[in-house]
Amino acid sequence: MSSVFRQTPHSWEIDIDKGRLLQLLEGLPGRRIVVVGDLMLDEFIWGKVNRISPEAPVPVVQVNFRSFAPGGAGNVVANLRALGAEVSLVSVVGDDDIGRELRAELEGLGAATRGVLVDAARPTIRKTRVIAHSQQVVRIDQEISAKVTGELAERLVAVVGQELEQADALLISDYDKGVASGDTLPPIIKAALAQDKIVTADGKPPNFQHFRGAKLIAPNEAEAAAASGIAIHDHEGVREAGQELINRYELGAILITRGEHGMSLLTREGELTHIPAVASEVYDVTGAGDTVIACCTLALAAGAGLVEAATLANCAAGVVVKKVGTATASPEEIRALL
Repeated sequence: MSSVFRQTPHSWEIDIDKGRLLQLLEGLPGRRIVVVGDLMLDEFIWGKVNRISPEAPVPVVQVNFRSFAPGGAGNVVANLRALGAEVSLVSVVGDDDIGRELRAELEGLGAATRGVLVDAARPTIRKTRVIAHSQQVVRIDQEISAKVTGELAERLVAVVGQELEQADALLISDYDKGVASGDTLPPIIKAALAQDKIVTADGKPPNFQHFRGAKLIAPNEAEAAAASGIAIHDHEGVREAGQELINRYELGAILITRGEHGMSLLTREGELTHIPAVASEVYDVTGAGDTVIACCTLALAAGAGLVEAATLANCAAGVVVKKVGTATASPEEIRALL
């Protein structure tokens, strides 16, 4: 297990308690999380490449089989369920076979989908990845990403209000596909905070303004830099960009994921903690951000502090990046890594 390095005004300190993390891991099952966000289908076409096309300088993929998995907010749900959480999903799908299949897949995972609304004007989003020899060759997106507004937004807000009553936390999974809008998130977050619920978010820079008041947001390095307007090249860049976003949007903390450099947590009080990456081999980073926000939110709901939650999330990410395709981390896998 790698160390967690916390930067104080005067020094760097090693701060890790494996026993405490194992105890928190045991407390994850049974916590209730409401997930609000963009739901999509992840389709994987698996094959092999033996030649280059004579028609264009591209590989010819011979298809062996296809697989499907809930994507976007659906992958967050899958990660939460893998860790033992009780999950209620609030989202929007189209009146189509893909939307119905997604609901069935999520119900098969044990998630509540009564909050998944149907809008015939919005076809269900599908992302198709072609993979050969464990490498992604191309991705094809089919989507409509207009903002959810008007009556549909009102219905969504009302459903979230009902689901929050029995929940420990609200998790916003924003892929900038329409669910996160000025008509949905501000009243949802206000309702959650009024009920003293934990609020976390993983989203895209155009929608950061709607996350105001959240306890934690978890962008990647590029997203944090784009949203703050501050380049990130080192820990000081992380501090400057993170502090700008915390102040601007009245956040409790920001967790910036930094690829092979691990992740950095900055609190509103100015405490910066760097957590080095734990994965020695990385096969696929698809959905790793979903794993981070899912594990972090669930740990906070179980009573973890911010550094403890981020450390567990870092371990969970270290598990999933060793797998190809959209993946989850089980408590057993995280425990083994610890």
